[in-house]
Amino acid sequence: MSGIVVAIDGPSGSGKSTTARQVAKRLGLRYLDTGAMYRGVAVACLMKGISRDDAEAITHECRTVGLDVTTDPDHPTIAVNGVDATATIREPHVTAWVSVVATNPDCRAELVRRQRAIIGEGGIVVEGRDITTVVAPDADVRALLVADPAARMKRRNAELGGRLDADSLADQILRRDKDDSRLVDFEHAAPGVTLIDSTYLTIEQAVDAVVALLPPDWHVTVHNP
Repeated sequence: MSGIVVAIDGPSGSGKSTTARQVAKRLGLRYLDTGAMYRGVAVACLMKGISRDDAEAITHECRTVGLDVTTDPDHPTIAVNGVDATATIREPHVTAWVSVVATNPDCRAELVRRQRAIIGEGGIVVEGRDITTVVAPDADVRALLVADPAARMKRRNAELGGRLDADSLADQILRRDKDDSRLVDFEHAAPGVTLIDSTYLTIEQAVDAVVALLPPDWHVTVHNP
């Protein structure tokens, strides 16, 4: 299992982050949330007061920012230029900015480079929007996790403690998905990628569905949840 790479993509609120973390814990693997890296760049841009319209400055910040991402599925953290930003990257004002980074082709190229460096020799579950198609198209397991919009907004609202109204939730999820889909198709499974609809699945069932994709001749030591 030391070299295995499990790639999981999906839209916001599909359950991919929680599922990926639980898969990593069950299989004793590292975990990487690539979305946190885009959010980390957004935090850096906001801290410097960079304009959303200044693509050149955003690209420069992306290429020079210090991002320290841990891969422990029990305690995933991120530091931006040496400052812990694990909680900050989830704030609404950061979420509203992250698509500016995600839709910048030069930023995507830089973060893909960094993500591949973290993936390294494997032993990791990686989740995001372009992992199965761009970052790790040769991953041993490739899955696309989807869910209907109502289920996705309900899950995101639960994650945020019910702090957002329906319009704000729709903006956070549906608008961001529309923006990001200009560069990446994370709603349709590419050839060789297994589609998993999590609308009516529990997290445990979603994890089971991903683990079931492991080749049958692999000897997997499964850790009980």
